[in-house]
Amino acid sequence: MKRIYLIKLLLFVIWACGPKNGNDNEDVGFDNSIGLSFIKLDSITIEFVGRPTVHDLDPISGIVIFMEHKEFSEDIFIADFDGNILSSFSKFGDMPDTYGKLMSNLKINGPNSFFVYGFRGFSSYDFNGNLLTFVKYDDFYVPSESRFAMGFGMEKISNKYLYINQEPRPTEVHQYKHHKLLTIVDPEIGKRSTVVGFPENSMFLNGSHFFSPSWFPVFTHTNNNIYIVLGFEPVIYVFDAFDPFKLKYSIPLDLPNYFFGKGTNNPNDTEFIGMMFTSGKIENIKLVDNFFILGYNPGYDELDTKLFYENKTPEETKIFRERMSKKYPSRIAIIDSIGKVINDFIPDGLEPSSMLLRNGELWMMEKPDEEEERDYFKLFKVGLKVEN
Repeated sequence: MKRIYLIKLLLFVIWACGPKNGNDNEDVGFDNSIGLSFIKLDSITIEFVGRPTVHDLDPISGIVIFMEHKEFSEDIFIADFDGNILSSFSKFGDMPDTYGKLMSNLKINGPNSFFVYGFRGFSSYDFNGNLLTFVKYDDFYVPSESRFAMGFGMEKISNKYLYINQEPRPTEVHQYKHHKLLTIVDPEIGKRSTVVGFPENSMFLNGSHFFSPSWFPVFTHTNNNIYIVLGFEPVIYVFDAFDPFKLKYSIPLDLPNYFFGKGTNNPNDTEFIGMMFTSGKIENIKLVDNFFILGYNPGYDELDTKLFYENKTPEETKIFRERMSKKYPSRIAIIDSIGKVINDFIPDGLEPSSMLLRNGELWMMEKPDEEEERDYFKLFKVGLKVEN
């Protein structure tokens, strides 16, 4: 009880003293001698042989929705929190109620339904695969890129959804200034509108060339704010969550031993693409109890970056990358409201990029076994734990 009381007291102090707007971003005086880490609170084990991608879960309905993405098929699975697979079906390919191809992760939107943002438009189905609603959008474009992974997808914002902008990426330096990073999706009337450009002080407007995944945005939304991190750049940008989506303030991050690419003046330089392998990158952001939780990869240090560009045989390249993967595993950083790192660690058996926040609960995917394929996968509910 003492531990629970202590963490509640600390969180209340931070909430009471933390910055309420961009003009009051001062040190809240968190005692760094008291750390925070993860504690596993609950788990879900689902028997499954294959490569599952968890799209969403809902603590209220007790439902997990996941898919197995293959080259010529996409099967949808509905499971409960006891690990039972309740139904499975496909809406991929040539069928009357198909969604076409996916634009985003599936999203549970009711006690017995889920929402699909697909090539054909906006669809909703029940958990047995019956089409409930369909709205065609008023424009169409092939997405420049899509990402299907646990912890990355649309977030509800009022009666709409917030997602990445999938229009063509800028290819020239001067195009960055006018490019929008996110999209507001309105499934009721079939409209999409792009919002939020690169902030003026972002390193991506410094005149250098960047490969587009360098600034792939990860975001989260709560109350009246949208929190965005742009790929390599160790900064949290805080925007209003309503039109005209103005930048309120930014929070620079001082992540320990974080090595990130600064761009290049020459887009034909080998470092232009090489940065995608050597640079640190922030892969997920969530806000829990007024703390930012970041999943990130730290990137290669200067020496290993030089070694990366040395000539190697294919076998030597494979060995080098395997060694770097073990040397620089992805990490979790717990950060307070002014950007101070409270703790930074490798989570035990959990995939940092997989953080999914639903109804105030934070869930993560267990890391797969690299040596042996399992006949199940496991999800963990995690919370913050005080460490003296």
